[in-house]
Amino acid sequence: MNYRERLKDSKTIVIKVGTTTITHKNGRTNLRRIQQLAYVIAELRNEGKDVVLVTSGAQGIGFGYMGLKSKPKDIRFKQAAASMGQATLVQIYKNFFNEYNQNVAQILLTKEDVKEGGRKETVARTFNTLLEIGVVPIVNANDAITTYEIEIADNDRLSAIVCDLVKADLLIILTDIDALYDSNPNVNKNAKRISVVEKVTDEVMEMACGKGSEFSSGGMKTKLMAAKMCEKTNTDVLILKGENPSIIFRAFDGEDIGTMFIGK
Repeated sequence: MNYRERLKDSKTIVIKVGTTTITHKNGRTNLRRIQQLAYVIAELRNEGKDVVLVTSGAQGIGFGYMGLKSKPKDIRFKQAAASMGQATLVQIYKNFFNEYNQNVAQILLTKEDVKEGGRKETVARTFNTLLEIGVVPIVNANDAITTYEIEIADNDRLSAIVCDLVKADLLIILTDIDALYDSNPNVNKNAKRISVVEKVTDEVMEMACGKGSEFSSGGMKTKLMAAKMCEKTNTDVLILKGENPSIIFRAFDGEDIGTMFIGK
């Protein structure tokens, strides 16, 4: 079966973008990349798809404005950076989405918000109402007021949680590597790209490499964990290189790029 043929039929899509995709190596905002992402999402909305954007980058942008070249160890500075960066990040997104006549809303989440028996039902209702009226929710972890120890570990897994909340058909993870490989492509020039993964097994998990940027918190391992979570919600997952967000259109046209994880 050609699983990729069904990508374009996905109705509800969650797109997760990592810190390395929307910032430069010095931590400053990559405005061109964010503008491209806004265009792609607006066009998907024009095609009748519901889209949720899960974005990292608030802390990275905040560190950049604070003049820091690496993450501080003091949690106070991490929270301050998240607060500064989140305000800037959402304003940038809003400005670019306005160019394409697309309304957006911000949702910041903690573990308590998505815990079974807690506020999860209320949060899901907010998401679904926004999608119903044609708004793109922009989601991030609420790192400005909670500590890492009690927070959602990373935005890859946060995106999988959002998929559960909105009953997504597809999760697209835009990252700094173009796919999952059977070994580290930065070390082994003969590493082979994995086109389709039907189940995230222990063997697949062993293929994961380290994280990319000084400002990022995830890596391939967390993306595989997200894909494994999405198996329980019947959500397909597609990992693509995020340097040009329009790559999403190529995937929807059936091109064999990135790595697709089968959720249904």
